[in-house]
Amino acid sequence: MSTSFATIPDDGAPLRVIVVGAGGMGRAWLRTVEESPLVELAGIVDLDLKAAVEAAASLGRPDLAVGDRTARLASDVGAQAVINVTVPAAHHPVTTEALAAGLPVLGEKPVASTVAQGLSLAAAAELHGQLFMVSQSRRYNRHLISAKRLSSSLGSVGIVSAEFFKAPHFGGFRDAMDHPLLLDMAIHQFDMARFLLDADPVSVFCEEYNPSWSWYRGDAGSTAIFEMTGGERFVFTGSWCSPGQETSWNASWRISGEHGTVLWDGDNEPVSSVPVSGNAAGLEDPGQEIAGSLRDFVSAIRTGSTPMGQVHQNIMSLAMVEAAVLSASTGARVSVDSLLEDSYQQAILAERDPAVLEILKSWTSVRSALAGQSVAL
Repeated sequence: MSTSFATIPDDGAPLRVIVVGAGGMGRAWLRTVEESPLVELAGIVDLDLKAAVEAAASLGRPDLAVGDRTARLASDVGAQAVINVTVPAAHHPVTTEALAAGLPVLGEKPVASTVAQGLSLAAAAELHGQLFMVSQSRRYNRHLISAKRLSSSLGSVGIVSAEFFKAPHFGGFRDAMDHPLLLDMAIHQFDMARFLLDADPVSVFCEEYNPSWSWYRGDAGSTAIFEMTGGERFVFTGSWCSPGQETSWNASWRISGEHGTVLWDGDNEPVSSVPVSGNAAGLEDPGQEIAGSLRDFVSAIRTGSTPMGQVHQNIMSLAMVEAAVLSASTGARVSVDSLLEDSYQQAILAERDPAVLEILKSWTSVRSALAGQSVAL
């Protein structure tokens, strides 16, 4: 899939960026930006200016520019790109504002609160000719890439499974969510499965449940079976209230093919039952998690290459989450195409920018638009 966007040729200077969001994840991004030679932190945006000032001070840069409006601060400091680390509800307005100001955006997952809002952002990125990339950070893992390489020797792959069992006591909003595991965590494993299979979801049947000892109000356990576009099945089983013998945060993976199996525990080098020539040491280092996302983003802006997580690609990962939640709520198998069509109609009804609406209406189908086959540029 390839959707064109404006590039900023490399002039030898770091890319000037502002970070929007000074909360916990924003602080992590700020540290990553400060440590990267590829970018220069030009300012921090937050509706709470005190939080922005405190974040700047924590970096040892008390004189760093701060503000409460994205486009305004970007203009004031000459920023060339925006890193959006706001809460999911703010992803759509903040990213829309930045794209309209002619600024490429690297945003935290999910792409938006809903698939419908994600479709609006994909259309806005097309309209303004700017890159919007979602940081699906767990793709940036050398062991994951090694697992994908090993799976190429299995012949036809038919089953990929991921087991995720953790017991974090977060407190706060996660404890009160309706679908804490599916909404807040499973998108990582869903997106990783798409990466491993080079495939997108067709349908899903999902069941949610809450063990008797769970400290979450909503269901903290789930099992989902996805049919993928190549006919493969991806099976996710997880719990956020299972102490003892916990899996990696990346989950524990099995890739099953006609000639054998690849196993990956999520933290160490994967192993295969099929001998493979070469070794993982020869793999290109993708960078680690958000640092890898940042590097991919800058490379795309500089060269025009398509990064992992470009908005059109990434929407399908959020669609897997929404489809799984809908299936669990209704007790029925859910067609992803039906969900995409419903989301598209919602996006059409909700869109307030006439130019973005025109882009949306030009799409011949959602799936083909997201694949770059009917994108109006």
